[in-house]
Amino acid sequence: MSLRCLIVDDEPLAHEVILKYISDVSFLELSGQCYRATEALEFLSRNAVDLIFLDIRMPKLNGLDFLRTLQQRPLIIITSAFEEHALESFDLDVCDYLLKPFRFDRFLKAANRALAEHSLKNNAQPLAQNHAPVAVNEAEEIYIKSDKKFVLLRLDALCYLESLGNYVKVWQEQGFLLTPRTLSSFESQLPAESFVRIHKSYILNKKFVHYIEGNTIYLKNGTQLPLGKNYKQVLKQLLHS
Repeated sequence: MSLRCLIVDDEPLAHEVILKYISDVSFLELSGQCYRATEALEFLSRNAVDLIFLDIRMPKLNGLDFLRTLQQRPLIIITSAFEEHALESFDLDVCDYLLKPFRFDRFLKAANRALAEHSLKNNAQPLAQNHAPVAVNEAEEIYIKSDKKFVLLRLDALCYLESLGNYVKVWQEQGFLLTPRTLSSFESQLPAESFVRIHKSYILNKKFVHYIEGNTIYLKNGTQLPLGKNYKQVLKQLLHS
């Protein structure tokens, strides 16, 4: 599996950096380069791409307004020198936000995240393909929007997630963050080898399970979570992982 990429940035130097990084990632394939968002609109009318590396501050049409015009939107990784656009960008469901200048390891993490999202959308299993995500020597992380800001959390520190309608409580050992998302949106993003749906209202990180008794899952910190009757099959995952 490979991702067809388009670079949209008005700075030639930015193109040089991203081109070099793309050439060093086996699952990224360059499809085109545009120096204006208006040029990108024309390119997309004639070509299919999976991923856009998108700058924000460009002449005539900025990156976020360009993004709003797209009816069929590829995955988007923002590449900007200005951090103040991050909140607005994540509200538009971008895959990641790279703050210029960014190093290759940070670029690689964003690319791996894009590959994982692309694989989920296409019902693929990226780890079984020729182009698996390239290992990064960092713990996997996720952005959580909470109290009008985005917080970067380590996945291995997330204990469980609890649904509250259109909000989710993201529990860590020291407490929780409340984020305006649905549990299903997390289920499609979190790695299945670590996180399992155990109830219509709960997703659990398997590493925190202490034991299971009846329809109750006991965590190592003493928390008790219900095991939904439609999720009994996760017992095998929990006990044999």
